[in-house]
Amino acid sequence: RWLRQPGWAAVVTLAMAAGPSPPLEPSPLPTFPEEGFGEKFLRKTRENPVVPLGCLCTVGVLTYGLLSFKKGNTRRSQLMMRARVVAQGFTFAALLGGMVATAIKSRQ
Repeated sequence: RWLRQPGWAAVVTLAMAAGPSPPLEPSPLPTFPEEGFGEKFLRKTRENPVVPLGCLCTVGVLTYGLLSFKKGNTRRSQLMMRARVVAQGFTFAALLGGMVATAIKSRQ
């Protein structure tokens, strides 16, 4: 009954005038060659070599700080924990810089 009202006839007419319905099958997605962990790591390192360097620096400072803590040298341990925060900040800044550079490169 409610389909027989004049307002619904206009909706159905507009829907029919819009053209054919879109296909039910989605378009196929592009395929990319398989890339293993090693290849991806090397590619990303070549794109932004400062990030792995910052990670290695952070791990080195952290290890040295933990060894100093274990030996009882609290002054050097605290200094290394502060240096670790600086190294992490450097790594984060390098990561952001790489993302910005990639975004600018992809726009061109």
